[in-house]
Amino acid sequence: MNISRRHFLGVAGGMISSAAAGNCKKVFAARQPKAPPNPYGCVVDLTACVGCRTCEQACNRVNHLPPPKERLDDRTVLDQKRRPSTGAFTVINSYYSGRLDEQNQLVPTYVKVQCMHCQDPACASACITGALSKKDNGAVHYDKSKCVGCRYCLVACPFQIPAYEYFDPLTPRVRKCTFCYERISMGGKPGCAAACPMEAITFGNRQILLEGTRRKITANPVRYLNKIYGESEVGGTSWMYISKDPFEKLGFLSLPHYPMPHLTETIQHSIFAYMWAPITLFAILTGAMWKINPEQINHAPGFQAQEDHI
Repeated sequence: MNISRRHFLGVAGGMISSAAAGNCKKVFAARQPKAPPNPYGCVVDLTACVGCRTCEQACNRVNHLPPPKERLDDRTVLDQKRRPSTGAFTVINSYYSGRLDEQNQLVPTYVKVQCMHCQDPACASACITGALSKKDNGAVHYDKSKCVGCRYCLVACPFQIPAYEYFDPLTPRVRKCTFCYERISMGGKPGCAAACPMEAITFGNRQILLEGTRRKITANPVRYLNKIYGESEVGGTSWMYISKDPFEKLGFLSLPHYPMPHLTETIQHSIFAYMWAPITLFAILTGAMWKINPEQINHAPGFQAQEDHI
């Protein structure tokens, strides 16, 4: 019986996964969250945001980025569903949940988008050089001197935020919201929070913010849903939101409540925690092949695989 490469690898992968399953459960249960104990955070009140894009302008100014390409009074930009980029660390988009005003017109909800600064960030877990790290003040900080351009962080981020300077072949960087790390380290606010004319962004100690926001929701049940997005998603984020409209209608992703590194690191540790050497893995692969077709192994000198058979 000839065995296709895909079939063999599938069965072998299944055997490896089964062998690691016991250890995987132990590591998953034992992993400790890496969130800082007392970070800062921001709560965005989507019922207060008017889509003025002043936060965009302030962010670009604070981070020495070019001014926004579109004029601030160009409202058509809000319907384009933009994403943060190398030249814009935060953007505002509008969504229509179906809610109507007194004139029976659709009411837009404006949503600010930026790096969420996860409490236990997947990007930092995936970074092989430590160029991304979670700081005690809540920021997921990027150190360009350590970055080797692997871009694993782009793949790992559950919010699809980091952008890469593909146009720079010599010194490309990963670009994203900095949480105004230096400003808050010196006692200031993030540029966007300080500039918002509607005070839709509240900055402060994350735990105190959560307590105050829960009281706010309880006192205004008609104005707010009983949910703080980012309180527990992916283990919690530094940027959080409250809204009158369902979050799934505003472009927010439905994500698990455990930190994303909990899964990826569990898989890694399950394979390497007991110092599985390459020869051990090779032995498992050989065992898988023997189980599938021992006769083929016996008649294959040196276990030499042909291009389309193993």
